[in-house]
Amino acid sequence: MNELKGIIIPGSSALLAMVVLLIIRTIAIKLFQNWSKRSGNKLDNILIRPLKTPSIFWILAIGLYLGLSISNLPAKYVLYLTKVINIVLIFSITLALANMATGIFRLYLHHWQLPLPTTGLFYGGLKALILSIGFLIILNQLGLSITPLITALGIGGLAVALALQDTLANLFAGVHILIEKSIRVGDFIRLETGQEGYVEDISWRTTRIRMLPNNLVVIPNSKLAQSIITNYYLPEKKMSLFLPIKVSYSSDPEIVEALLLEEAKKAIGEIPGLLAEPEPVVRLIPGFGDNSLDFTLICQISEVGDQFVVQHELRKRIFRRFQKEGIKIPLPQRVVYLHSENKNLGSSTSS
Repeated sequence: MNELKGIIIPGSSALLAMVVLLIIRTIAIKLFQNWSKRSGNKLDNILIRPLKTPSIFWILAIGLYLGLSISNLPAKYVLYLTKVINIVLIFSITLALANMATGIFRLYLHHWQLPLPTTGLFYGGLKALILSIGFLIILNQLGLSITPLITALGIGGLAVALALQDTLANLFAGVHILIEKSIRVGDFIRLETGQEGYVEDISWRTTRIRMLPNNLVVIPNSKLAQSIITNYYLPEKKMSLFLPIKVSYSSDPEIVEALLLEEAKKAIGEIPGLLAEPEPVVRLIPGFGDNSLDFTLICQISEVGDQFVVQHELRKRIFRRFQKEGIKIPLPQRVVYLHSENKNLGSSTSS
């Protein structure tokens, strides 16, 4: 009977403590989430989410500690169970700190606009560092020396490096890209192979680029580091837009230039993305085409993504203005020579 009481009382006490703590945890999370929504901050994502799962382990550990403290188990078993609880606690705390650290860094890097890379590779490295520290603490808790482990890792490092050449090449290429800052998350880039889009993330192995049709291109970091890349966001997002315009040779170049400038300036403030500074300019470039005078309208846009709307609206305005002013847009012409078999005379026809 005494042995049964020695099991029931500690077990009941541990279970009761767990239930009470779970209720307190649930109420505290609800109150904090409501406060976070009212205040409009992002502490819910930074603090609550990383603590939801580890807090369950903490409640279990507290309940078991309480049960063990009033139990009649032999000291040897109490010691073993205490070590297991300590390891679970250390692991859960390490996991919570790793998730919270990445969330805090992500928030403050964006808020203060610090010159640090905000990519999956950076956050993954930060999380791996914290987890490694936790792992070393767990080894110390188990009474294991980490010196032989470090020695074994040093000896086996060469074999691992040879076996994971491609993986390590991608990893170091990603680190090089982040340090060089030639490509950043959010930049619009164009590869030498023709793919273009926004950089979604630079992870430890690949870089993800979201193309304009909303498709995702995944490129190994080592390949990206060796490619010729055009970054449309460096040195700044603002860029020049070159719009080719063809008119008939019968048109007066001065009048065409004036009309194009007038339509471009009128469109400023009406077309999203079209900038007033620097002012639009018109140049007779490339100049004399096969069937037309070739002009180029040069204007400034906010970023590369605005080029499609700006070109669409400007072309419509210019076309309507040309129709109103009687300026013709020429069709391609070819000269065909017909040679007679009986005579050495030829005639020509234009179409």
